[in-house]
Amino acid sequence: MGTEHPAETAVTTGHPAEAAVTTEHPAETAVTTGHPAEADEFALPRSRAVNERLHAMIPGGAHTYAKGDDQYPENLAPVISHGRGAHVWDVDGNRYIEYGSGLRSVSLGHAHPRVLEAVRRELDRGGNFVRPSVVEADAAERFLATVPTADMVKFAKNGSDATTAAVRLARAATGRPRVALCADHPFFSTDDWFIGTTPMSAGIPDAVNELTVSFPYGDLAAAEALLTRYEGEVACLILEPATHTEPPPGYLAGLRELADRHGCVLVFDEMITGFRWSEAGAQRLYGVVPDLSTFGKALGNGFAVSALAGRRALMERGGLRHRGERVFLLSTTHGAETHSLAAAMAVQTTYTEEGVTARLHALGERLAAGVREAAAGMGVADHLVVRGRASNLVFATLDANGRPSQEYRTLFLRRLLAGGVLAPSFVVSAALDDADIDRTVDVVAQACAVYRKALDAGDPGPWLGGRPVKPVFRARV
Repeated sequence: MGTEHPAETAVTTGHPAEAAVTTEHPAETAVTTGHPAEADEFALPRSRAVNERLHAMIPGGAHTYAKGDDQYPENLAPVISHGRGAHVWDVDGNRYIEYGSGLRSVSLGHAHPRVLEAVRRELDRGGNFVRPSVVEADAAERFLATVPTADMVKFAKNGSDATTAAVRLARAATGRPRVALCADHPFFSTDDWFIGTTPMSAGIPDAVNELTVSFPYGDLAAAEALLTRYEGEVACLILEPATHTEPPPGYLAGLRELADRHGCVLVFDEMITGFRWSEAGAQRLYGVVPDLSTFGKALGNGFAVSALAGRRALMERGGLRHRGERVFLLSTTHGAETHSLAAAMAVQTTYTEEGVTARLHALGERLAAGVREAAAGMGVADHLVVRGRASNLVFATLDANGRPSQEYRTLFLRRLLAGGVLAPSFVVSAALDDADIDRTVDVVAQACAVYRKALDAGDPGPWLGGRPVKPVFRARV
């Protein structure tokens, strides 16, 4: 389960709400020369006030750590009022071109008409009942038709529930205690078996942490060595089949063979790769079938729905017709809300009929080319680096020595925001158009001009406007 990043905005006058009404791009001229003083012209007073309210009532000020205001330049964390398509508006009245929408979940764009129509239809019929709705059967059939490598599916509300259910099922099926996860992938679950491996492991017993071991992505020999070291103890290998780099030739097939040989379960976390790599996930694209896989994010286009899917012999252990010991697989009060399942079916239909995955790739390729050209033109191509599959682009900000830098990320995000671009990543949605991409590239070029000045000065500090952004996973505030 991947996490997401910050946002975009634009302000040219002291009345951002008015600017948002009178011009299509309120901050087109917000950044011109890159002088540090210009950063002071951009402010979000209403967002700042709402952020204070949020922190007073909600630990961290957000319900997802990756949405926290520490992920944004100081006092420049927009609080969103509403969104439509590829654009969002903050409570200060500024409009942004948004990337990474909903932590990569809103891949069709906000308030997508086809999805909303399906949701409204079910809301009028009731959303949750004491027995299964026929919508659950319809949604399962639609999902299994989309992901034909799976025999059965069970729906939930979030990715953590699905991945933890996969781990529990693997442990039950194998009788083994250990979980082997890919150390290079940022997020799998909010549950102890994963969080214990992060710097935020407070509250998780050492005995739990010791049962999770890790392997590096792309290195079959290392995975085999791990399975040999813990021979007969590893219940499953869990990983994202791909992230910012393509799997080395034969790697996923090699993991499949290793899992079979060592008697463990192969689990693909397709929360991000599902739909963005192909409608059926990376497993279809690369031709390797896992025992279990988990889907979410794009599946609901912002509505809460996730899925655990896999081989019948495993999945039935959580059912009523399995003759052996039963597994408490997934049981959620709201897992089968009809409107969320209707959203999922509408998303799958839209992807199939409108070729959404291909569009995401085309938009991402256009954006990546433009950003790289802008960075090269400003002499920072070695410092602002775009990575990943075209449908799932991220960027790295590197200092003068080529090391990842939170300070330069802060500088870059600050300039994007001032230009009307909310982009903790460059993950595209299908609602973007060519004008949005062109505008983004223009703002990136302006930001790169400031980046170059900071590199030449040898210190990004004067351009930060406050403390730098921080990693999500850290032991101390």
